[in-house]
Amino acid sequence: MKQILILFFTLFFLSCSSQQEKPLSIAVNAWVGYTPLFYAKEKHYLDDINVKLISTVSLGESMDIFSVKKVDLLTATQHETNVLKKLFPTIIPIILIDRSNGGDMILSNQTIDELTKAEKIDVYLEIDSINSELIKDFITKYKLDPKKMNFINKDQSQIADLPYSKNPILIVTYTPYNLLLMKKGYREIASTKDINTLLVVDAICTTKETLEKNREQLIALKRIIDKSIEEIRQSPKDAYETTKIYLNNISYQEFQDSMNMIQWINHPSNKLLHKLQEIHYIEENIIQ
Repeated sequence: MKQILILFFTLFFLSCSSQQEKPLSIAVNAWVGYTPLFYAKEKHYLDDINVKLISTVSLGESMDIFSVKKVDLLTATQHETNVLKKLFPTIIPIILIDRSNGGDMILSNQTIDELTKAEKIDVYLEIDSINSELIKDFITKYKLDPKKMNFINKDQSQIADLPYSKNPILIVTYTPYNLLLMKKGYREIASTKDINTLLVVDAICTTKETLEKNREQLIALKRIIDKSIEEIRQSPKDAYETTKIYLNNISYQEFQDSMNMIQWINHPSNKLLHKLQEIHYIEENIIQ
């Protein structure tokens, strides 16, 4: 009860004090793990704390608009955060959302044995994203020859438009984009569920300066994300109807299947927090 009252008064204060202020903006791409943010937007929870979502088609686009300071925060994995450190040395993850447990995957029109024997393989991916780490670990695990691979950089919306081909192809993607490709005939041959050398964590990231300047507002955002995740768990059909427009209008069954490919980590265990140190996620920076 005490936590509910604290959240109520925090939201009331922020909604009153920030009416004339520019909203905090977050770049968010289509990924099932970001459903709590889409849900919070549609339920108008974000309006109460003066936060605005900017939808993007890819992790790369989110990085681009953050780089030119068109948004204050972005959703990203550790890979994108590390890339952005070159421009923003103080960028940090501040709110943990989910962990990929099969939601990032590699599709192909070939089996592993066929890929081993192929003379040339076209590989479609977002090069400046976690896609590159997934394909690297995949190549290592299955002892494939990277010299045979032609890496083609495209965003996920472009990749999803690829026609089916008989030529050897690898596609690095994530849900819900995989669903469009699988309907064309591509099949999953690996994912973050079986490539356990790669920990893929999604979080809201920003600079330390933005965190300190807007700490109370961001604490309220964390509470809203917690609330949204709980409501998604309790009423998945309502959550689906509320957010499907952001997830390529997938079916309810596809939505449920996609949800099974992630793990919510908004309340991380001590074991996970310790493991996150391996990818340089500092516990003191994370709002809990």
